[in-house]
This record gives sequence, C-alpha cells and structure tokens, in this order.
Amino acid sequence: MAFEGLSSRLQEITRKLRGKSRITENDLKEVTREVKLALLEADVNYKIVKDFVKVIEEKSLGQDVLKSLTPGQQVIKIVKDELIELLGGEDAKLNFTPNPPTVIMLVGLQGSGKTTTAGKLANIIRKQGKKPLLVACDVYRPAAIKQLQVVGKQLDIPVYANEESKDVNLIAKQAMSVAISKLNDVVILDTAGRLQIDELLMQELKDVKKSVKPHEILLVVDSMIGQDAVNIAEKFNTEVGIDGIVLTKLDGDTRGGAALSVKKVTGKPIKYIATGEKLSDIEEFHPERMASRILGMGDVLSIIEKAEENFDLSEAEKLEKALKKNKFDLDDYLAQLRQMKKLGSFSSILKMIPGMGNLSDAKIDDKEIARIEAMICSMTLEERRNPKILNASRRIRIAKGSGTTVQQLNKFMKTFEMTRKNDERIKITKKDEKYDAQNEYQSR
Repeated sequence: MAFEGLSSRLQEITRKLRGKSRITENDLKEVTREVKLALLEADVNYKIVKDFVKVIEEKSLGQDVLKSLTPGQQVIKIVKDELIELLGGEDAKLNFTPNPPTVIMLVGLQGSGKTTTAGKLANIIRKQGKKPLLVACDVYRPAAIKQLQVVGKQLDIPVYANEESKDVNLIAKQAMSVAISKLNDVVILDTAGRLQIDELLMQELKDVKKSVKPHEILLVVDSMIGQDAVNIAEKFNTEVGIDGIVLTKLDGDTRGGAALSVKKVTGKPIKYIATGEKLSDIEEFHPERMASRILGMGDVLSIIEKAEENFDLSEAEKLEKALKKNKFDLDDYLAQLRQMKKLGSFSSILKMIPGMGNLSDAKIDDKEIARIEAMICSMTLEERRNPKILNASRRIRIAKGSGTTVQQLNKFMKTFEMTRKNDERIKITKKDEKYDAQNEYQSR
C-alpha cells in the first residue's frame, strides 16, 4: 500500500517524541534527520525534502515549542501540518459549470490507466447526481475504443465512439452534440497517450483543448513510476496546461513519493486517487486525511463515507431485527461479512482507525474471509439457520465442499457462537440498565 515505508518510519519518530517531556536542539536535529531519510526513501524529490525539513527545523526551534509543556506533541503537529501542506493543503474538487455539459479531458501517457480512470470517474460523478457520457478519443491504440465500451457497459454508462473517423477534434465535437441532445451534463474525454511525450501528442491535445474548451483537464499519472511522474506532470502542465491530477495504482506503490512531490512541483492539486483494480476503487484526495493516515492517526471520516456509500440500509435493518429477535444465524453473519467487504480489505480499514495503524505485525489474512464465505455457502439452508445440527458427518461434507478443513470449520463455528453470545449479553445488559433506570425513577 502507498506510503507504507514512509508511514512506518514517521510513526516510529512520533512514538519517540510522544514520550519526551523536554526536547533539546540535538533531539530536533535527530528528528529532522530521520524525517529527511524517510522522505528520500519514499522517493520524494530531493529539493522538496530539503525545503520540508528546513521549515520543520525553523518552526520546531521556536520558543513556543521549546517552552511548551508537551514539546513532543507540538513537533508532531508541525510535522503533520507541513505534510498536509506538501500534499496540497486544502481539498480540491472538480469544477462543474452552471451551464452543462461540463467537459473533463483526461490526458497522460500510454499505460497510465486513463481508460479505466475515465470509467471510475464517471461512476463517482454519477453518484453525485450527474449524468455522464464517456467519449472514446483514443483512435490509435488497438482496442482502446472497445475497452472503453466494455467499461461503460459494466457501469451502465453511455459511451460515444466514431470508429470510422481518425479525426479526434471531430469526434469530440460530435460527442458534445450527442451530450446536449441526450441531456448528459458531464462529458469525459478519454484521449490518446504515447509511450513517451512527443510533439504530435501535445499538438493533438492542444487542438482538442481549443476545439471543445474543457472545463477540467486532469492528468492521469501512474504513481508507480516514482520521480518520472513528477517530470511528466511538469511537462504536461507546461505544454497543455492541467487543472488537477489523478494518481493511479497507488495500491501498488509502497513509497508514495509521487503524491508528495507532484503538487509542490506543478502547483496543481491531486484531485483523485485510484486505489485498486475495481471500477469503484477511486476516491477524492484529502490532504489532511492522507497525512493522518501516514502518521498513524487514522482516518475515521473516510471509513464513515465508505460505509454510507456501500452499506445497504435494508440489509442493516434486517440484521438489526434479527439481533432483536435473537435469531442471528449464519445467513445474517454472511450478509454482515459481505457488507464489510465492500469497505475494502480489513488491513486497509484497520489503518484508518486511530491507534490501529501501528499494528503492522498483526497478520490480517483477507483470504480467511473468503474461506468463511465458502464454508457458509457450502451449508444447506437448514444448517445455516440452525447450526446446532452440524454433526461430524455434516462438518466433513461442508469442509470438502468449501475446500477447507474440519479444524478450520470448527474454529469458525466457535467464533460464530461467541459472536452470538456477545450479542445476547449486550441485550441482557441493556435490559438490566432499563430495569434499573425504571426502579430509580419509581423510587423518586
């Protein structure tokens, strides 16, 4: 996951600082040295690292910090504030025109993930109540049009393509007419890329820009290419002019140096980050939340937003009724498990919980969730509703059917029974609290 190395290094530094009741200049030199090494290892631009460390040093040596009752916490706050600033400072959102359609043009090199990003972006924009239209403007790469059409079909989002024309300007203009006639209020142009930046690519993008006057030009950058991402962003910004950046494949880049460098170098904000292969794996970029994640302070807001977006309210109500009636069975357990899976991997969720990010040694096996799902799906309806009938022969059958062992099944069933007992205890406690409250009221 992105920032893994940087996160562990910075969290180690902050742990040392928290225990300090007094901080000397030598302590600060050691801290800034560690921060500098951590950032360089994360592949952050050297000049940016130098400036970053200098600011931390200057602010930390201020009298307010040295005389503070909690100087360690003050230094941590300075590091966090500067990290937020490095990541972009404030949240940067897409600008939608009051006179639709809003035109968003995606640019970038070949292989950066523009086509998939176009689909992901259309998907997240649709959830905001918009009606997007995807436009295939890559007429050179083999199967580029087909790929966008497949993505559009998966998301049930319309795609405009003119496979008979190689004139990108014409295709873009035609798409605008289609959007107006079909009442699409957002048009997303998936433009062509090259293996490297060349004059032909830049001229084509300039022509499209002049032709349809996009409201947003987003540069799609593969974060795994490290410092090259910064150079590419700088070149595209100089030649074409960009309004924001979408960082892709952030789940595969453990260093994260591109995210920490690109805003500072180009002056353009990161607006979205793609964190996986699924078409739902995209999120708005929040500098403050990302800084908190890196420093192990959690990101509860993102968990809440993911839950609101992905949880099925009817399923949650059904589960609540089952708990109230003391009829929580394996079908309910499976439904709850599938709801949780929508939030992402359990290890990534754990990192968003304050204080839990330090549990790097804890082995969270997401494959275990798949095994549990397979075990429950291998049971009959009767067995799911009444697990007490699971005798030895039934357990052998379920284990074989799910590709697991009887020992694994027994372990899971023990966990399930404990979950049920805990729910019962909570209910009894609540009843006792209610009874005590009533007695206290009556005695008055």
